[in-house]
Amino acid sequence: MAVANDWLAKDPFMNYKSKLQDTEFVYLTVEELDAVKNKEIKIPRLDLVRDLLVFSCYTGLAYVDLEKLTHHEIVTGIDDEKWIHTYRTKTEIKSNIPLLPEALKVIEKYKNHPEANYSGKLLPVMSNQKLNAYLKEIADLCGIEKNLTFHVARKTFGTTVLLNNDVPIESVSRMLGHSDIRTTQKSYAKVLDKKVSIDMSNLQDKLYGKMRNKLKESTLKVS
Repeated sequence: MAVANDWLAKDPFMNYKSKLQDTEFVYLTVEELDAVKNKEIKIPRLDLVRDLLVFSCYTGLAYVDLEKLTHHEIVTGIDDEKWIHTYRTKTEIKSNIPLLPEALKVIEKYKNHPEANYSGKLLPVMSNQKLNAYLKEIADLCGIEKNLTFHVARKTFGTTVLLNNDVPIESVSRMLGHSDIRTTQKSYAKVLDKKVSIDMSNLQDKLYGKMRNKLKESTLKVS
């Protein structure tokens, strides 16, 4: 704008190039997610935090979207099952998510919670700061050495729950509420590469397994 209005002779940042730094992609493995789900927790505040984390692990909702979620956004889908129909705060993109049994259990557990009922929200959600602080205690209790934040739950949904169970990337993108499938591909590039590697390894086992069987059959016929 300054250059266009002749306030500056030229753009002082013309030769500047910003550098992108890859952030660590953190998510819970199947074993870690099971450890969190199955851990007996007798402290009410930590039990609630664990339930909120599990709910997000099976819905992919970011904190800001979970915090504003209401009963009105739980609807009956085209398959006569319960779905979440909401809009992501970050992108204002519609996100339709089928509710898996683990998420439904959390909803059922807190359906009569006074704090949630008073606020009109689906679940009693505390501040993001407290949530992340208490997640450190959850990690210690469950023997998880990763930096456990609430955003890890969203990554866990995309990887451990969806991609690792062969849900197509197009469906993953829609449920995560990404504005473009390229966003999903970029965010989960390393996970997708690992998945491709596993798939190709399985393919080789099938192909070479068939070849080995044919060679055995040929050998038996000759002898």
